[in-house]
Amino acid sequence: MIAGVSITTLLLVLVAGIGAGFVGYAVGASSLISYPALLAFGIPPVLSNTTNTVGVCGTGIGGLLSARKELKGQRAHVIIYALIGLVGGIVGGLLLLELPAEVFECAVPPLILFSALIIAINPRKKAAARDAVAQALPQSQQGERAAKIANKTDDGKLHDPWWLWVGVSFVGVYSGYFGAAAGTLALAILDLGKIGPFHQINALKTVVGFGANISAAIMFIIRGSVYWPFAIMMCIGCTIGSAIAPPVTRHIPENIMRAAAVLTGIILAVKLGWSTYL
Repeated sequence: MIAGVSITTLLLVLVAGIGAGFVGYAVGASSLISYPALLAFGIPPVLSNTTNTVGVCGTGIGGLLSARKELKGQRAHVIIYALIGLVGGIVGGLLLLELPAEVFECAVPPLILFSALIIAINPRKKAAARDAVAQALPQSQQGERAAKIANKTDDGKLHDPWWLWVGVSFVGVYSGYFGAAAGTLALAILDLGKIGPFHQINALKTVVGFGANISAAIMFIIRGSVYWPFAIMMCIGCTIGSAIAPPVTRHIPENIMRAAAVLTGIILAVKLGWSTYL
């Protein structure tokens, strides 16, 4: 027994964290597993969300370490989007803590449904397919495309459309407030901006998400709105899950994993909506 929590319960939270880390790597929707798991263990909705935010921060650290190569030459983008994520996470976290708990409880079902829709749209596959088509172009056209991207990312200046910053700011606020499938949403918005190839915008997506999560997590910790036994076990589980996911997911068709995540999101949204609104 630790802080009034049984070892069995802590181990179950660890297992939920492993599942969340695995799903987070596979389809970018770790909170679809971790948030309802915390609810099932009797943690109130807002405290479940703040504890979940702290718990999933570990996955962002690993993502950034593995994306160093893709982020090379994108210093301006990294700085700007990290700042946008940090500020957005603070704003979203404040909305979560300052608004009545009933507002969050009513917002969660549509937010989960929204995240399931984003996963179904599958922006990662579309961005990767676009890059595959570009690679099939003649060498001269590939060179022109690479030069355009280099001019956007390597001259120390930003050439992003103004609406892209607005969209990424929304992702930051969303991440701080709830965050399910926020990474997938960020990737979709960055891809629309055409600021780089898939592997670069995928890395920038991690920068935005980690910035928002870490600022929101720090604020939740300062405000004392974290249930530490579960947060620690969830963080350990997410780290393990994201580490074991790559070799496993290579043998599972992506469509199956994506369909499972979408179905889970829809069922969860309906279940929470039923208990909240009716």
